[in-house]
Parts: sequence; C-alpha cells; structure tokens
Amino acid sequence: MAAKTKATKGKNSGPKPGEEPGKIVDIDVSSEMSDSFLEYAYSVIYSRALPDARDGLKPVHRRILHQMSDMGLRPDRGHVKSARVVGEVMGKLHPHGDVAIYDALVRMAQNFSMRLPLIDGHGNFGSLDAGPAAMRYTEARLATAAMTMVAEADENTVDFGPNYDGQLAEPLVLPAAFPNLLVNGATGIAVGMATNMAPHNLGEIVAATKYLIENPKATTKQLMKFVPGPDFPTGGALVDTEGITDAYESGKGAFKIRATVEIAKVTSRKQGIVVKELPYNVGPEKIVEKIAEVVKNKKVQGISDIVDLSDGKTGTNVVIELKNGYEPEEILEKLYKLTPMEQQFSINAVALVNGKPQQLGLKTLLQVFIDHRIEVVTRRSEFRKGKAEARLLLVDGLLKAIIDIDKVIKIIRGSDDAAAAKDALKIGRAHV
Repeated sequence: MAAKTKATKGKNSGPKPGEEPGKIVDIDVSSEMSDSFLEYAYSVIYSRALPDARDGLKPVHRRILHQMSDMGLRPDRGHVKSARVVGEVMGKLHPHGDVAIYDALVRMAQNFSMRLPLIDGHGNFGSLDAGPAAMRYTEARLATAAMTMVAEADENTVDFGPNYDGQLAEPLVLPAAFPNLLVNGATGIAVGMATNMAPHNLGEIVAATKYLIENPKATTKQLMKFVPGPDFPTGGALVDTEGITDAYESGKGAFKIRATVEIAKVTSRKQGIVVKELPYNVGPEKIVEKIAEVVKNKKVQGISDIVDLSDGKTGTNVVIELKNGYEPEEILEKLYKLTPMEQQFSINAVALVNGKPQQLGLKTLLQVFIDHRIEVVTRRSEFRKGKAEARLLLVDGLLKAIIDIDKVIKIIRGSDDAAAAKDALKIGRAHV
C-alpha cells in the first residue's frame, strides 16, 4: 500500500522543469500560480509584515536588536556607524536590502515614532517632515529599554533557529521583559490582512499586566481602568473615543486624535491659535501647508499669518495669527475639519500567536505576554539551576580532593599523562 501511494504521488507531481533537459513538461498554470502566491503570502505574513504578539517585533527588528546585542553595543558603550550595524545584520541574519534594514533601525530610534525607543541614535534620524541622513552619517547603539528586550537570551530562555544559510543561529523570539507590542505599537500590510496598533503608556500597561496576573478573570472594562486609551509620542487629544472600547474588546475600532492648542494673544492687539501637539505622524510643515491652502481657497477666513516655530528642543509650536473680529473657536473648528489637525486612527490588532495571525483584544494581548514571560522565567530558572548543580558537583569533587590531598598528588605524579591521572582519580573516588 505504501509503495502504491509513493508511486501515485510521483505520477501526480511529475518531473520538475530542468530535471530532464530537452523534455517539455506541461504545468497547470492555475495550480502553479495558486501555489506560488500561497508561498508568497506565507512569506509576507510570517517573515515581514506581522509582529509576534510575545515580543511585539517583526523579524527585521528582532534581528537588528539581537545583532546589536551580539556586537556589544550596550548603552554604556560608544555609538558605532549605522552602516556597520546594517552590514552585520544583512550579512548574518537578514538577507534583504540595506535600505529596508536601515529604515527599521531608524524607526526604532525616533522618539516621535516609538513611545519607548529601542535604539539610541546619534545624528540626524529625521523628523516628522523630513527623512534621516544616510546610514554612513548616523551612529547607533542599544537604548536602555532594548536591554530588557534582549537580556537573558543566552540563558536558554527562548528558542533559536538557523539563519538564512544555516551557518548561524538566531532567536525566534526575544525574552522581552515588557509588553513591547502594546507600548510601541506596530503597523504592517500583509497579504489579505494588515495590522495597525497604537502605542501606549508604559506605566499604564505594566499596571494592567500586574493586575491581570493577580486577577486572571479580569474583564476588559476592569483593565481599561489602568489603560484608558492609547498614548501617542507626539501627544494630541483623543476624541470620539467609543471606538477605543471596541478595539480593546475585539481588536478592531477607530477614534479621532486632535491637535492640542492654546488660544492666546500673539501680539499686543491680535489673538491667535498656538498649536502645541499634533496627531500621530503629522508634522508641522504639513499643517502649515494645508492651512495656507484652505486660506488661499477661501475655505477658512480670518487668518492673517502662520509661523512655524517648531524645533527639536521645544517641540511643536505653530502660531496661527487671527484677524480682529473673528472668533478663534469658530476658526479652530473649521481647521479641525479641513486640515490634518484632526485625524482618525483605526486600530486593527493583528499579530502572530503560536505562528498564526490572530485579531487580539487588550486582555488577550496581555495574556499572551504573561504566558511568554512565565515560560522565559521558568527556562531561565532551570538554566541557572543546571549551572549551579554543575558548580556544586565541581566544588564537591574539590572538597574530597582537599581531604585526601596527599593521595591525589601521589596519583597524579604516578600517572603517565593527564588522561591516565583522570581515570585513576575516578577509580580512587569510586573506592572512597
């Protein structure tokens, strides 16, 4: 029966192109396209676009952090050229373009993209309105937060797998001492699915995690007492927040973010609107351009001047000067409606759980992380216990040797070589 199955299988599969030179092999186009597309889809989903729910990282980010840790680029050491890091990652772990690797590295260093940056960058890593300098001009090392992600990876806390050419081993997941996926969020477009997760406040997420550990049957509503909503690195005010509850319950929901403003006198005679915080991923230059456009098209009246005083130290500071006789509140409402000063953020919490993409609510995301940390701590304890037992065995042998040191010396001196001495000592120990 087995032989028949094998023969049938060979008959259906047929020879592959190139196996029999000079012979034309008929291939069903639809099945070939289906199989090839399926392989491509799997590759995008698992190896590129979706983060792992345990450490919140995609393969490229995980490889960057692991390789930087392997290079010893700790926070107490000096920065190295980003090009060197990219080269090491590309050559050893991530056989793709250097541009994609550098883009991932840059994002992990941007304090306006990450709620808790994992890379400490030195140099021009870009802004909301401009891209970073080339990798040969910037330098990088691991941030303090990243050390909690990679620490203890060498203590058998996580599984390792072969790299792309099978010569090295790379971690399949990082130990991750904090819920990175919730803290820093993630975005990615796969085949047939996508993910878009908002960043959160680290203290709130940790508090919710502790509560869930102590109360495994806690509801999403109870967890939301600790995590009322996302916390974006660029600030902004959350409005129409009903979608946040839906997102935390089911993993899908939407809400709006508004720019934070102050209405104050900008000159001795004129009032103005001062923009202090902007929605996520919206830069001051974009705001200024859009306001100028709506004023030019006469969709908004009453604005006399716009000045962008934003810089890297003071943050966002866009001053909108108003004409006398116009109400600032009315103009502000129109700006919210017609410019990116108000944006909608849609949460679609899709991540890999046990190698499968799933849509996850707040409680499930926290529970996956807790289960991961329990496994990490358990494996770390077993590893350290094994080391301690090995040390105990050595110390026990040394103590026995000290008790009868004269005999030990005699055996060693009477032996022809180290191997013979070792065997003789074993025999002597057995007699004891």
